[in-house]
Amino acid sequence: MDTTEKQYVMDYTLKTPEDRNEHVKKIIANTPSEKLTPFYLDKLAEYILGKDTVKERKETNSIITSNRKLRMDEREISFEGLAGKLENGEDGIYSMIANDKNIIFQHKTSITQEDLDEIPPLKELYEQILKVEKMRKEATGRRRKLLTEQLKEMRRDQYVIRGAYKKPIYSMNLVRGISKIDLGEEITIEEDQLPHSNGLINLFNEAHVSAILCNYSKIKEDSYEKLHEDARWLLFDLEQIADAALKGPYPMLYDLMIYKIDGKTNNEIQELLYENHGVKHTVEYISSLWRKKIPKLIVEEAQKQYLIWYYTYKEKGYWKKCNRCGQVKLGHPFFFSKNSTSKDKLYSICKECRNKKK
Repeated sequence: MDTTEKQYVMDYTLKTPEDRNEHVKKIIANTPSEKLTPFYLDKLAEYILGKDTVKERKETNSIITSNRKLRMDEREISFEGLAGKLENGEDGIYSMIANDKNIIFQHKTSITQEDLDEIPPLKELYEQILKVEKMRKEATGRRRKLLTEQLKEMRRDQYVIRGAYKKPIYSMNLVRGISKIDLGEEITIEEDQLPHSNGLINLFNEAHVSAILCNYSKIKEDSYEKLHEDARWLLFDLEQIADAALKGPYPMLYDLMIYKIDGKTNNEIQELLYENHGVKHTVEYISSLWRKKIPKLIVEEAQKQYLIWYYTYKEKGYWKKCNRCGQVKLGHPFFFSKNSTSKDKLYSICKECRNKKK
């Protein structure tokens, strides 16, 4: 490099931005245009500002990538949407909030083994994903990066394929014309010895029960006088089962359910539960009871009632007497826990009594 060329490199002995700016003008004037790349011009700009100024600018500027911007928008939109649809405004979101404040409120469902068994294209794609995952573990550098991007696309495609075969049910769309929906179903006893329904909406599914409860008032208003519609009798069954599941055994949960259906906020319910039952639950826990515990108890009661009816009127069931409470109950894993050492493979004390002891 000759002395002329040295004159037009960045001179760090110059301290003021004004001096460096004059020096940069000379560098640009004596540098071929093809070498004035955006990267080189950025470096010249940083040289003029000085290291401390550049560092301060980087620390104060909010650097938001396009992907992060998308996720932030997604969070804001989904939060607003959920606040308007779930339970009572923002109260309905409490049960979905974890300690991780970066949680994105999206409806998320997983690909199950049942999905893979029922949808051949989905199973084929899943097998390809496993192969690509294995290749990615062994890859390095650019190839690993490309395989990572490919996996992202393939995993997104899984949900597209599953969505084409199985349309998910969202509670916010449940009310629209529900009185016109055919809710006929076929109930079978599966390998787990529990009843399962193939109905579009049924009371053996916790998500369905939760959705019905969240939209109870609107559904009842839409279907109450339509005695020939399935929705009217679905609500009737739900009311009878909910009373049996909660009113006697869990009066506090029964009242909570009524408060929610009446449209009270979680803060109002918190005070009412303390006043009427002497318990002081957080609003987050109240929402969790509403969204999870109550639907679970209702589903269990629906299963219990169907099993008793089925093994009384459809098929001869095995009945046994509990050695503790003396009640005769269906000899079934739903009522008696399994015990491989006993003759009938069930404990002699029913689940209800065992749970009371615990």
